[in-house]
Amino acid sequence: MAKPLRVEYPGAYYHVINRGNAGEKIFLRKRDKEKFLERMEGTVRILCIS
Repeated sequence: MAKPLRVEYPGAYYHVINRGNAGEKIFLRKRDKEKFLERMEGTVRILCIS
């Protein structure tokens, strides 16, 4: 069963977590993880500027 949606509001802090089922890897290659982190960084920059 899915968790209920979180209430969102301006200026709120959110926690992002990535985890594989049963401890499985979520990134197959090192570059996959690097790309994910680059995109997260870009998103944070956009959100912090606006």
